[in-house]
Amino acid sequence: MALQFTTSYLEDSHRLLRYYKELAEGALNQVTDEQMYALLDEDANSIAVVMKHMAGNMKSRWTHFLSEDGEKPWRNRDTEFEHPPATRQALLQLWEEGWACVFVALKSLTDADLGQTVTIRGESHSIMQAINRQIAHYSYHCGQIVLLAKHFQHAQWKSLTVPRGKSEEFNAKVKAGQASQP
Repeated sequence: MALQFTTSYLEDSHRLLRYYKELAEGALNQVTDEQMYALLDEDANSIAVVMKHMAGNMKSRWTHFLSEDGEKPWRNRDTEFEHPPATRQALLQLWEEGWACVFVALKSLTDADLGQTVTIRGESHSIMQAINRQIAHYSYHCGQIVLLAKHFQHAQWKSLTVPRGKSEEFNAKVKAGQASQP
């Protein structure tokens, strides 16, 4: 994600969320279908379960963002950790639906909205607090997806950012205008 100067909190938030989505998708593109559903142990979450949970959270938090509590009555969080969609295609559709809720809601906000208050589980949050809360939550889970994918791919893993041992080479390319910051 190339850093672009902006003074817009909403624009920065949108770009940061897009970056984390793309980071997770870069990891997803490297794993097999079987690896998406693999568990490290019986208490662990698979990549597929993390994706299902994120999609459920996104739909709940961002649907009617300004007018309804972010924890919708129709959400059953516990079931997000059970039985993810059986195919990669169905899982990716759920994933895209969740992210669409995020980006549609964010795009509808203006700087004037930043002074408003929203609720999540009955607690008041400023718009910025609510967005920051979700950025932190999604970056946490995207990191889990990347970690699991890297674990499963091991020697075949292709770095999503600056590869280990390549910082100086990468920095020289950035200075020469031949690469952008991850």
